[in-house]
Amino acid sequence: MRTMGLDLGEKTIGVAVSDPTGMIARGVDVIKRKSMKEDIRRILSLIEEHGVEKIVLGLPLNMNNTEGPGAQMSREFGRALESRTEIPVVFWDERLTTVAAEKVLLEADVSRSKRKKVIDKMAAVFILQNYLDKESR
Repeated sequence: MRTMGLDLGEKTIGVAVSDPTGMIARGVDVIKRKSMKEDIRRILSLIEEHGVEKIVLGLPLNMNNTEGPGAQMSREFGRALESRTEIPVVFWDERLTTVAAEKVLLEADVSRSKRKKVIDKMAAVFILQNYLDKESR
């Protein structure tokens, strides 16, 4: 079963998809946000292309476990996505995933301009991989 991971930002959406066994996440796209309708249309296209059966959407919680505007935006997007497909959307704590992705890219000596292009995709990989690892236990 393939699972899709999404890192929802104000300007972009990082997308990752698992392998067929549901063990390994890999980055597949960074969507430049246009409108909710267009963003969801693009995600639905990727769902069909990769045979996705579950979506894991990053939920940016505050460090004290409360939900701020980013978490509200994520929940709203998740509800809109669920209304357009029968695929379940699972919310996953994404705290520090962008920081972890940035660290990996820095350690790999990726230039600032290249990091900016892939950071959201890497964050989606971290979100999805954390979810897959938890589910496999």
